[in-house]
Amino acid sequence: MSFLKALMAVGAGFAAARGMDQYRKMGGMAGLQDMLQGAGDSPTAEHLGALADKFGLPGGSAKVKELMGQMGTGTASVAGASAAGLGSLMTTLQGAATAGSKHSADMISSIFGGTPVNDVMERQAKLMIRAMIQAAKADGEIDPQEQAAILEQLSEVTEEERAFIQAELAKPIDIAGLAEDTSEAAREQVYAASLSAIRLDHAAEAEYLRQLAIALQLSDALRDRIHASLGVPPMS
Repeated sequence: MSFLKALMAVGAGFAAARGMDQYRKMGGMAGLQDMLQGAGDSPTAEHLGALADKFGLPGGSAKVKELMGQMGTGTASVAGASAAGLGSLMTTLQGAATAGSKHSADMISSIFGGTPVNDVMERQAKLMIRAMIQAAKADGEIDPQEQAAILEQLSEVTEEERAFIQAELAKPIDIAGLAEDTSEAAREQVYAASLSAIRLDHAAEAEYLRQLAIALQLSDALRDRIHASLGVPPMS
């Protein structure tokens, strides 16, 4: 496996922990049922296929349907979580790409098997995992139920990847450290990852994002562009 796939697993865990909001946006259980039945026009497959075509990925929407079919061979809950994780990650990377990130398409292409995962992608995936976990702590600690939902999705990750994720779950928020480790090319991805992990319905979450944007040296316009790309209202 790779940290890029681990990132997708963490995304699935956050989708489960947060009520699978992203999965509902992609068609909910009806979309999952269509997917499991092999329907090519399910809301989930159509949503992800459109993103794949937009990125110009090898295989495009056809490759998405193939991957979704592979997900559908498992139980409904596992397939649903996988779809949620994939959808959340693709939407996050789309938001970063729209804001100007140059590496989002490469990461998505690797997920679909079009290109090999390289060291840059692995480092960025680890940064995005850190960003998601830190954001989830903004309104307080990640409670045991949320941690369980996240860890439940890690059955296929390596011991190294699991240890990294568990260590990040145990660490306090460190915006300065995260920003210091983030290259200029990855800053949109890191911010989008944090934004995707929360509902932004607490003042503490808004303050976390405000501080993160400052630490990453994102302009207000660029920050708001990421919000718009993810369908989230701009910061007031």
